[in-house]
Amino acid sequence: MAGAIIENLSGRKLGVLIVFLMICQVVCFLVGALIAPAPSSVMSILGTKCIDKNYRKDKWYWTRGKGKCQSIIDLQDPVIEDLHINANNMIFTFQAPSPKSKYILDYSRWQQNLIAMMHVDIYYDEEAQFDPQAIMTLEARLGYRNLEDPEDKWTEYASSTEERRLDCTIDPLHKKAEYMYNCSSVPLFELGSLHHDFYLLNVRLPINTAEEPQESNINEDLGLLVDMWVAFIHQNGGFTKVWVSLKTIFFPTIVAIMIWFWRRISLLSRPPALLEYMLMMLGAALTLLNCPLEYLTLVFDCPWMTVVSDIRQGIFYASLLSFWLIFTGEHLLDDIERNRIRVYWRHLSAVFGGCLCLFIFDMCERGVQLRNPFYSIWVTEVGTNLALAFIILAGICAGLYFCFLSYMIWKVFINISSKRQSLSVMSSARRLHYEGIIYRFKVLMLATLLCAAMTVIGFILGQVSEGQWSWDENIKLEYTSAFFTGVYGMWNIYTFALICLYAPSHKRWPKDQNWAVSDNCGLASIHGALLARDTQSSTGEEIEFSRLATEPSEMSSITAFAKKTAME
Repeated sequence: MAGAIIENLSGRKLGVLIVFLMICQVVCFLVGALIAPAPSSVMSILGTKCIDKNYRKDKWYWTRGKGKCQSIIDLQDPVIEDLHINANNMIFTFQAPSPKSKYILDYSRWQQNLIAMMHVDIYYDEEAQFDPQAIMTLEARLGYRNLEDPEDKWTEYASSTEERRLDCTIDPLHKKAEYMYNCSSVPLFELGSLHHDFYLLNVRLPINTAEEPQESNINEDLGLLVDMWVAFIHQNGGFTKVWVSLKTIFFPTIVAIMIWFWRRISLLSRPPALLEYMLMMLGAALTLLNCPLEYLTLVFDCPWMTVVSDIRQGIFYASLLSFWLIFTGEHLLDDIERNRIRVYWRHLSAVFGGCLCLFIFDMCERGVQLRNPFYSIWVTEVGTNLALAFIILAGICAGLYFCFLSYMIWKVFINISSKRQSLSVMSSARRLHYEGIIYRFKVLMLATLLCAAMTVIGFILGQVSEGQWSWDENIKLEYTSAFFTGVYGMWNIYTFALICLYAPSHKRWPKDQNWAVSDNCGLASIHGALLARDTQSSTGEEIEFSRLATEPSEMSSITAFAKKTAME
């Protein structure tokens, strides 16, 4: 048989291919380390306290440029008493991005998304009514303006009345005037697309008054709240350019190698094997992930881009995890008849069940945010516990999956080592050939294990990276662009290598003159050697391998060997 390229490629050519792929991997790490900036940046803005005795919900309040609002610095300003200002007439205003060194900054569409986290400054006051776990009701409006628009033209993007639960503590020794409570940050809004140049956020904390009756006890337990901060988090445009550039390079490369691979498969006289179908599925999922849809955000407002990115990432994870299970299972060298997808239904059900749970969890937040950017699953105690449970469970499942995959690979190595004893009955040339195949396969399995380890680490760090702004934990983690670009490059290089090495080869290993072996070449011929040894007569007469003169197979040698039943 022809076998796979990994079995028939000369050592010299294989070495050149490995060196080339390693260079590509190093380049991916260096691009992230030397060229790309940090993946994201944070800009914390102190809210300006605008006052308006005749507050209207359809009116915008801003602090820079033509038509700016009347503002105060602190709550002790005599204007408050003169105009009889209360919380209903006070609006916290945020204009993003804020100027830097007197230079007006604007957002770029390369920055992709915008997340806002709110933090309040509450001073200790014995006379003020304060509940550390109080529910804060806020009226929030988000507007935008572009460079060509007048300074006083703001267009509403979203508005909502939301509730946020405070979580504040204070050291008993600091329960005195001029000391602040330590309050955790709470999520405010999230935009999946950063399409406009400037954004304006107005936040009001209404209270009950005789003139404006509200719901009972609304914002009555907030104590002496004096300031409000909002941290605006966006993806760096330089990182996006590097990321999209990698996608632009990998996308046509993977598509081309898939076309070449399937063309070789279609020339065979047999239907594709399960492993070959899985390689095509993995390549298709990676192609979907590589497709540089981010270019659309440069022209159109795509608030759904974050959701689509999560779906693409989930499809790729499901395909990659499923492929590893089948790839390892197809080489277990046991007595089970494989090459059928239903053999792995338990393994695949667990993978797809886990991915489905993560998809449902993601839609519960980012899916709703397509309609209301101010919505967050983290704002309630039940939602926070549920979100933390999902993240922790996902991390545990990822770790258990890696342990199970490591066990399967270890089992493959043990089985291969036990089968290597049969190589002693072969001629030296054929024995060296099969020993080389086994060595190459072991190296490939170790590369699979390394890729799985990096993927699991990247998945866990990604979950922590998304959630660390929302939970009340002081977690210090350094994320580097080199890790993100390196792991992303590793996925493409690993898939490229598998498709290339497991494509059918046009070369044929010459038949051993000492054995009347049919075209079923490869490690399956070890089985023939064992049969010959067991049936050979004491007179040393020539053996006819009639049982081996069957229909030729084009499966890889190591896979073919995995299909036979041990006859020792």
